[in-house]
Amino acid sequence: MARKTPEINGGSLADIAFLLLIFFLVTTTMNVDTGLARMLPPMPEEETDVEQDVKQRNILTVLVSKSDRLLVGGMPMDVSMLREKAKEFIANPADDPELPEKQTVEIEYFGAVGVTKGVISLQNDRGTSYRMYMLVQNELVAAYNELRDGLSRTKFGKKYDDLAEDQQKAVQKVYPLRISEAEPKSIGGRK
Repeated sequence: MARKTPEINGGSLADIAFLLLIFFLVTTTMNVDTGLARMLPPMPEEETDVEQDVKQRNILTVLVSKSDRLLVGGMPMDVSMLREKAKEFIANPADDPELPEKQTVEIEYFGAVGVTKGVISLQNDRGTSYRMYMLVQNELVAAYNELRDGLSRTKFGKKYDDLAEDQQKAVQKVYPLRISEAEPKSIGGRK
């Protein structure tokens, strides 16, 4: 007579598999895309039809076409030159009358400082590639970061990232991040 093969209790294996599943779900981390950090203007407290006049010299218009061509201030430009153009616009070191006006503001650690009223206006075509959009975004943000880092090194002798939080906020007040993005438009059809 043949021997009977003993059965394996499957109930305890199911419990172990379930515990392993829970362990891996609890200990696994997921990368979360955070998007681009942009601060929107505050909502107006009451409805008004008052339009603010912004002087043309205070706006640097950056247009990206559906064929990924870049126009800065109405002139064709390569992406590699955008950072320096943006830095010149933001800082206006020689108080050029063609570049943005400055408003004198009292800032902790710096005293009375001329802060630019300039805004970089970014407009994309609906057909603009995501790669080009990100290249332009990176160059504009890098311009602000380089100006902030240079000011930090001059004033505090440290990189911007190494400053205390209150010092970073003071530097941000000298070079506030002002990038305005308009809704993408279809100019000349889709890609």
